[in-house]
Amino acid sequence: MALIAQSTSKALKLPFFRSLSPVGKTLMALGTYVAWTALTWLLEGRIQTFLRPEAVTDRLIYTGLANIVVGTILGLLLVREFVASDFTTRMNLGFRSGPRTIGGIIVGGVLGFGLYVLQQPATTDPIVIMNVFAQVLPVSIAEVVVCYVVVGGSIAALLRNRGVNRYLTIGSALVVSSVLFGVYHFAHSPPFNTVGMVGLLTVVGVGTGLIYFVGGSFYGALVFHNFMALFGIVTSLAEAGQLATYQQPLVPLLATALVALTILVGIERLFVKSSQEDRTTAADA
Repeated sequence: MALIAQSTSKALKLPFFRSLSPVGKTLMALGTYVAWTALTWLLEGRIQTFLRPEAVTDRLIYTGLANIVVGTILGLLLVREFVASDFTTRMNLGFRSGPRTIGGIIVGGVLGFGLYVLQQPATTDPIVIMNVFAQVLPVSIAEVVVCYVVVGGSIAALLRNRGVNRYLTIGSALVVSSVLFGVYHFAHSPPFNTVGMVGLLTVVGVGTGLIYFVGGSFYGALVFHNFMALFGIVTSLAEAGQLATYQQPLVPLLATALVALTILVGIERLFVKSSQEDRTTAADA
């Protein structure tokens, strides 16, 4: 197993990105955001995939290419090079030890579900919540990876490398990540691409950013973020009279979410390593 992981890790190396200057790495992070946003518009906003419940194939293509391949896999491979070149660290990117990760998930989950209930949602049916949570999870993973880990993490690393104090570094990364998260929704179909909705989602992005940058937990921020998305989707489904279709387990949604989560955890745990961790893995193999 260690030999397989080592071989795959070597195959996934992107030496060009590793050799870039701090400014170059930050520009590459912003380029990843632009590419992901453009692909979102091409596969979702341009053809209004979200407004066509019958467009199963289009949804799968959008989820697979924009959010899993580019937003998750490519995003984390870029982060891998940032960490391996000592531009930043796993800890600074919110990837913590097992106990800290579990603690972050619990805190993010409690806060997220609490805010969901306080907003008086259209339903608290656990089956509906499970299905919708699974539906939005692949998108949420890509949003947090690209906006907060890739872009926010690179901006924070650049400012730290230039000696900027911790509070200004965190504040700058939080603001940029939240604004970019909001702006990216112009690439989606209505009602997410309106100015008012983008402004609202930017505020939601600040909440995610506080858990990510201040709380220091990627997975906690992800769970919180997904609960915030959950409320919006449940509301849209209720207004469209489609909640009844979510009152039984929807295997395709659950399977897609499981695949996205497995890819996320697998790449993050196996391949996002510092230079020292890479050398230890190679020695163990």
